[in-house]
Amino acid sequence: MSAPAITAPAAARRRLGAGGRLGLGLAGVVVAVAVFAPLLAPGPPDRLDLPHSFRGPMPGHPLGTSDNGLDVLAQIVFGARVSLGVGFAAVLLSGTFGTLVGAIAGYAGGFWDEIAMRIVDVLLAFPGLLLAIFLTAVLGPSLPGLVLALCATAWTGYARLARAQALSLREREFVLAARVAGAGPARIVLRHLLPNLLGPILIQAAFGLPSAILGEASLSFLGLGVPPGVPSWGALVDQGMGHLLDAPHVALVPGAAITLTVLAFNFLGEGLRDRIDPRAG
Repeated sequence: MSAPAITAPAAARRRLGAGGRLGLGLAGVVVAVAVFAPLLAPGPPDRLDLPHSFRGPMPGHPLGTSDNGLDVLAQIVFGARVSLGVGFAAVLLSGTFGTLVGAIAGYAGGFWDEIAMRIVDVLLAFPGLLLAIFLTAVLGPSLPGLVLALCATAWTGYARLARAQALSLREREFVLAARVAGAGPARIVLRHLLPNLLGPILIQAAFGLPSAILGEASLSFLGLGVPPGVPSWGALVDQGMGHLLDAPHVALVPGAAITLTVLAFNFLGEGLRDRIDPRAG
């Protein structure tokens, strides 16, 4: 017996509100910039122009230059790839792991539920950014290490949400019917619980993506994020902090890019929440 859809048909047909459509449009622009970065950039992000370091907009450099004459526009568009890539990877990894842990803990209950939730409580006791700083300092600047550092506490939110949903779903008729039919715990979790968790998990992921992008920018700003030479919005803001008076564009342009991206995905998350679960608004 297959699991029924939890979301009501009327709610499924709801359209995104004005904020959700705005967020979807802005997010689409950011994704398009990342995909078509080689076409939008005036040149490679690592091309040096030493005589024109920290210069304002000029021919050949529409948004000016940063340290060693690196083109700010090229850094921004290629940095979008890094920010979105790290953000999506962190959300996918933490969402998958946390959802599985929470669904299994909620369905199994008892000892396994208690163990899983105590681990979650211990991790939540640490400030997420401080733990990420510690992990990146230990692992060194690298993209895989950065993703793992961002996932260190992010998965706990998915685990708690999935557990709460699983506790409610495990007593529903379709789960009881599957159990009577001889389905094992693994089949029940994978075929009956997880499909009915997707709505709330997607909402959590939509709000988790801007948090991951901010986390990547913060760590790169501190010099603990991406490896040297990899374009990053946070690293560009760090470069510009010492030149706010003579070259403010170096910090302001990537700061605006971070703000726009975070707002876009937050608006999109709110739109998805209103569409999937109107009662949550």
